[in-house]
Amino acid sequence: MIELIQQYWPNYLYSDGFNYSGLVITLWLLVVSIVLGFGLAVPLAIARASRNPWISRPVWLYTYVFRGTPLYVQLLLCYTGIYSLQYVHTHALLGEFFRSAMNCTLLAFTLNECAYATEIFAGAIKETAYGEIEAALAYGMSKYKLYTRIILPSALRRALPSYSNEVILMLHATTLAFTATVPDILKVARDANSATYMTFQAYGIAAALYATIVFALIWGFRRMETRMLAYLKPQGH
Repeated sequence: MIELIQQYWPNYLYSDGFNYSGLVITLWLLVVSIVLGFGLAVPLAIARASRNPWISRPVWLYTYVFRGTPLYVQLLLCYTGIYSLQYVHTHALLGEFFRSAMNCTLLAFTLNECAYATEIFAGAIKETAYGEIEAALAYGMSKYKLYTRIILPSALRRALPSYSNEVILMLHATTLAFTATVPDILKVARDANSATYMTFQAYGIAAALYATIVFALIWGFRRMETRMLAYLKPQGH
């Protein structure tokens, strides 16, 4: 155990100028996929909630495909499947992009996260109280102001509990990154186990790091919910 900690603990936690630790890589995968997925999901959720089928149906198809297939399969398609296409590996920019394991992993994670977040936000948009919309229209708001000032702020706040669960699930999903040779926490744990045969210790450290990140996420989202959803609590007289 002491040997494993002395030799591999830096690989779990600490980075130098050339190599990043498993913890940094895992957090990078989580943050980038969440930020990009959120940025794409908001406009797609508006389209998904549209009553126009020419707008909502393509988004429904996208979310259906990415929520209906395993993330592991999506990762393999991005990592090995797309690059095997002749046009892709002969194209300068596309070939350079899909040769990178990190790029392929982030692409798969972002598209998957975006699909789930889109459905969460679209459901919250559809559940917006009609009284709020009617009041905004009566006030003379344009459709753009209606969404930016009334619908989206209200929907995103109400979607926060469900979205926080999705973020935690995305953290768990980052464990698939090691299959694309991305050196995340699980990859470091596998390397440590292969070198020392201390299976329980190697994976135990990884489990402790994941649990710590989850507790930090839960604490952060609970603080956000307390602040942003305070208006939904019953008010005393």
